[in-house]
Amino acid sequence: MAPYESEDSQSAVRRKVTRYAVPVAVVGVAAATIGLVPALADSGDPDLPKITAQELIEKIAASDTEQLSGTVKIHTDLGLPSLGGAASGLTGGDKGSSSADPQAKLTELASGTHTLRVAADGQDRQKLSILDDASEYSLIHNGADVWAYDSASDEAYHAKDTRPAGDRAKKQGREVPVTPKELTDKIIEASGDTTSFTVDGTAQIAGRDAYRLQIKPKQSGSTVGAVTIAVDAKTGTPLKFTLTPASGGAAVVDAGFTKVDFGRPAASTFDFKPSKGTKVTEADEQAARDRQGHGARPDAGQADGVDGLNVIGKGWTSVAELKLPGDSGAAGLASGSAPGGMPADAQKFLDSLGDKVTGKFGSGTVYSTRLVNVLITEDGKVYAGAVTKDALVKAADAG
Repeated sequence: MAPYESEDSQSAVRRKVTRYAVPVAVVGVAAATIGLVPALADSGDPDLPKITAQELIEKIAASDTEQLSGTVKIHTDLGLPSLGGAASGLTGGDKGSSSADPQAKLTELASGTHTLRVAADGQDRQKLSILDDASEYSLIHNGADVWAYDSASDEAYHAKDTRPAGDRAKKQGREVPVTPKELTDKIIEASGDTTSFTVDGTAQIAGRDAYRLQIKPKQSGSTVGAVTIAVDAKTGTPLKFTLTPASGGAAVVDAGFTKVDFGRPAASTFDFKPSKGTKVTEADEQAARDRQGHGARPDAGQADGVDGLNVIGKGWTSVAELKLPGDSGAAGLASGSAPGGMPADAQKFLDSLGDKVTGKFGSGTVYSTRLVNVLITEDGKVYAGAVTKDALVKAADAG
C-alpha cells in the first residue's frame, strides 16, 4: 500500500504518540537499542480488513491497553562478541553496587537471546522478569515502591518515589525499552518527513491477528534498513518489533510476544517482600556511597561525565556529538591504550571493534556494530549514531 506521507496529519499523530523527546540516533537511544532481537516465527497471515498506514498509526496512538501479561522473546544480533564481564566496565558498573541494581542488570540484554515475563496493571503497577535456566531476575514497580530481586545472588534493590501517583514515570526504575510498545513509541516519535510508512500485510503473533507496519528511512547513510511492527488488529497494541539493518542479514533487534493476555493480572503479581537473609540495598544509600567515592554528580541536563550534547543532522542520519572530560581517557581509547581504571577485558572488547580514521576533524577511532557506529577523536570528542562510518566521519568534519 502507498506510504503514509501527509505531513500535517503525520505530525499530529506523532505528537499524540510521543513518549520520549529524544532523536533515535542520539547516544541514549543508541545505547538503549543495543540492549535489545532474530525474527520470531509468524504462524499465519490472517485475512483482515484493508487499512492504510495512517489509520494503523492512529490505531496505535488510540490504544488504551493498560492491563496485560505475557511472555516476550528478545534477541540482539549486533555482530558483537559476548560482553561477559566487560559489560559492567563499558556501562560504568561499580563493583560495590548491588547485583540487583537494574542499571547494571539490564545491560545483560545487550546480546543474545532472552525470555522475559511481563505484567502491567495501569501506570503504577508493572513487573518485568528475566528468566534464566537456574535463576530469575525481577523488577517490580508497585505504587511508590520499586523492587528488584536477583535470585542467583539473593540480593534485592529498593527505590522509593514519593511524588504523586500521576507524576510517576511509567517505566520507573529502568531506562532500557524492552517491550514492543516501548520500542514502537521511540521509533514513531522520532520519525518525520525523512520516513516512509507502509502496511506490509498481516501476521499472527502469539495467537493474535495483527497488521504489519513497515517503517523505512528515506535518507541514505543510515544503518537502519527497516523497522517492522506487528500491531494487534483488535487493540492496537504492538505485539512484535523487528529492526533489520541496511547491510542485510539477520535482524539486529527482534522483540515479540510469544504469549499475551489482555486481562488484568492478579494484584499479588506485584507484591514483593524480601526473605530473611536477603541482602537489601537501598537506592538512596547506594547513591550516597557513589557520591562519596566519585565526587558530586553532574548538573541535571548533562550526561554523566560528558559536556553538553549537540545533534548534527536530522532524522535517521542524526549524529550525537559530545565532549568527554580531559581525564576520561578518550585520547587513550582513540590511540589504543587503556585509560586508567578500564578493565582489561573491556579494553580488549573495544580494541576488537576499532578502526582508525582521519578527516578534517583530525584523527580518531571508529567502533562499529551492525547498527550503531561511534567515533572517538584523539582530542576527546565523541560522535555516535545509527549511520555508516562514512556518514559519521562526514558529521565529525561538519562538527
